[in-house]
Amino acid sequence: MQFYEFDQAYVERLCSGDFRTEQHFVDYFKELIHLKLRNRVKSPQAIEDLRQETFARVFATLRTKDGVRQPERLGAFVNSVCNNVLLEHYRSSSRESPLEDDEDSKFPDKAMDVLSVISQRQMQEKVRELLDGLPERDRRLIRGVFLEERDKDEVCRDFGVDRDYLRVLLHRAKQSFKSLYLKKMAASSGQAPG
Repeated sequence: MQFYEFDQAYVERLCSGDFRTEQHFVDYFKELIHLKLRNRVKSPQAIEDLRQETFARVFATLRTKDGVRQPERLGAFVNSVCNNVLLEHYRSSSRESPLEDDEDSKFPDKAMDVLSVISQRQMQEKVRELLDGLPERDRRLIRGVFLEERDKDEVCRDFGVDRDYLRVLLHRAKQSFKSLYLKKMAASSGQAPG
């Protein structure tokens, strides 16, 4: 890109709305602004929005009564406007920043009441405890198929079995889980397992 020296005549043409001068101005600064923003803003859409906002503010200022007092410093002025637009973007996005997926999962669903949330978490904890009490093969099977929802062909490869035998292994693992669950329930209620 070739360096351009701005003068009063250029700024006057810009202020009067001369199409070729405006086009030159935009072409000259759009890549410079893009380079400045691309390392500071993640979204390509946000970069484009900030670049357009910078141009809009520069043109609005140029067309005011005071305009730009030092035409030779037009580049520095555009850079300052871009800095201000960027700072405003940072401020507004920090106020409006959406929750990360992980943060969002910590808040209960509005449709659920507090007791349901507590009950659900207690149940999840009991399931984890029960899984930890199973033999390793049964635990891996139940986690892989039911909790992680892995492809059954992939699980078959991991265990070195075919789909028919996987059904047998899953049935045994579910029976082990059920048996352990009934024992825990009976122990917590003080009854002998049935």
